[in-house]
Amino acid sequence: MHIVFAASECAPFAATGSLADAVGALPKELVKLGHRVTVYLPLYSSVKPFIAGEMLYAVRSITVPFPTYNRFAGVVDGGERDGVQFYFIDCPELFERDGIYGPKAWAADYSDNAERFGLFCRAVIEAAKQLGVPEIFHVHDWPTALIPVLLRTVYYFDPALRSAATLLTIHSAAYQGWFPPNTVPQLLLPWDLFTFDKLEQHGALDLLKGGVVFSDYLTAVSPTYAQEIQTAELGAGLEAALTVRHGDLRGVLNGVDYALWDPARDPKLAAHYSAEHLEGKLDCRKDLLHGFGLHEVPQETMVIGMVTRLVTHKGLDFLAEIGDRLLERNVALVVLGAGDAIYEDFLRSLAARKPNRVGAQIKFDHALAHKIQAGADVLLVPSRYEPCGVNQMYALKYGTVPVVRATGGLKDTVEEWNAEAQTGTGFLFQGYNSADLLGAVDRALAAFGDKAGWQALMRNGMAKSFTWGRAAGEYAEVYHEVLRRLG
Repeated sequence: MHIVFAASECAPFAATGSLADAVGALPKELVKLGHRVTVYLPLYSSVKPFIAGEMLYAVRSITVPFPTYNRFAGVVDGGERDGVQFYFIDCPELFERDGIYGPKAWAADYSDNAERFGLFCRAVIEAAKQLGVPEIFHVHDWPTALIPVLLRTVYYFDPALRSAATLLTIHSAAYQGWFPPNTVPQLLLPWDLFTFDKLEQHGALDLLKGGVVFSDYLTAVSPTYAQEIQTAELGAGLEAALTVRHGDLRGVLNGVDYALWDPARDPKLAAHYSAEHLEGKLDCRKDLLHGFGLHEVPQETMVIGMVTRLVTHKGLDFLAEIGDRLLERNVALVVLGAGDAIYEDFLRSLAARKPNRVGAQIKFDHALAHKIQAGADVLLVPSRYEPCGVNQMYALKYGTVPVVRATGGLKDTVEEWNAEAQTGTGFLFQGYNSADLLGAVDRALAAFGDKAGWQALMRNGMAKSFTWGRAAGEYAEVYHEVLRRLG
């Protein structure tokens, strides 16, 4: 079948997180299964270095109307990569900017994001009419959630599009694309869509909600997250709409790229190792501690690593609460990440007070992230919510034992260690509080003291496999189910 992916991010062209990884990896795996896949992405400034030579236009000009003016977009042919056809929507005044959603990561969004992604959605639909209407439009998060809305309303009577199905994947329900009511006429949407059972949410236009209401089928990026977003705790206001669609919602766990994340061949590591030959992991631990300036950490001290955004929902709030109590245990802590100033300052202060036990690098560094995955004994992921998460999956492959909160994809990928049965891959805690976190760390410390048991635990994790090929197989099942339902 022919599937069109429409997304605001796609690795390696434009990325801020796991959405880009999914859209970059999943299409090529679907091609391997025999499907035809086309990916549409805005032509951001970051995309242009990937286009060799002169830009070739598959469609020279598409007119996108707004209330008092028209905008014009071209469709640049990005060619085939791994069997996937790429097209880039070219509208320089909207997309040639430094950031995808705003001028800086985590800063305020661009004030015209509704117009930017509204144009993108209409341009994708119009481009598909000329370049190939798919059996399924697979859209991702709020920036492209307007596509199913448009197809079932404004384009409802277009005979070229009538048989096209829609699938919306929710990578994070926390970001919904909220805009003021006057956005409805700005995007030339009918006012009858601005009701609570459609696109209205707390007096605002909610684009993700529109996608939830109008898409033929919904997926979330892990089975547990698909359940969690139907609750008031993690639904972010969409739980009622998602509960209504619960029969059309499925969790499909994301994958990871083991060509890039494999301790047996990772070029960023001080030494290579495998489940059969673990010796190199000790060299990676020494290299990691040296890189963080921790030169006096005994072998029996458990090294806890974190690779994370320094924001509240990643659990930094109660890490700040228990920092000193955590370090009363026989542990060392290394942290890589950037984010909110309050947590950056906390980590700098903790490292200054405990210079032999704590190392903090306040930045993002891809090579150093690999070194933490290989050199730490434990990876700590204490997130309040984690739709899927990839760091815990990397850790398992690297023989680094995850200590995680039992939420979202963390719960779906980490199994509690049972020393007696020698089963399990890590340690989970349930409550979002410091006592439960410390309890999980204490269980890990107890296991760390049994070196034979710990190696069995490491090998259990290294045997796990979370490939994009597996995810592609599940999505193929979803596509067939959608088409079966629509007849």
